[in-house]
Amino acid sequence: MRNRGSGDMDKESARVQQSAKDEGLVKDQESTKDLESAKDEESTKDEGLAKAQEKIAVLRCETVSEVCAGAGCFKAFNARRLHFANTPQDAELIGFFTCGGCSGRRVSRLVKSLQKSGLTTIHLSSCMLLVDEYPRCPHLAEIKETISKQGIKIVEGTHH
Repeated sequence: MRNRGSGDMDKESARVQQSAKDEGLVKDQESTKDLESAKDEESTKDEGLAKAQEKIAVLRCETVSEVCAGAGCFKAFNARRLHFANTPQDAELIGFFTCGGCSGRRVSRLVKSLQKSGLTTIHLSSCMLLVDEYPRCPHLAEIKETISKQGIKIVEGTHH
């Protein structure tokens, strides 16, 4: 049996150290790739945010809200039916609010609040527009003007 000399031990030690360095280098390269991949994903997300994603709110009648839970509006939005038929699949429903009663006293304040969340479009609920089932909103023109002045797109109708 041969005893290892100090030269052999130094070579073995150097080989182990080099192996550890090589392993560390591989891990560093993998970490760098992971970071670059994460940055690419973030960049893609940022590009997606740069596209104007439609953010919708539904405005409904205060009086009708006493007898309607809004299920028809939500069903139409979720199925992209009727007045939501041209709504992109990635659109978000970010608000569902009432006018505040005649004369629409709450509209301006709530639209401004929703704009902070990226509001792009307001659907005037069907209950504000119908003539047979509910009385048509007597302040519709003023409410539409209030919304338009704030630069928000208006769509008349939800589920009827």
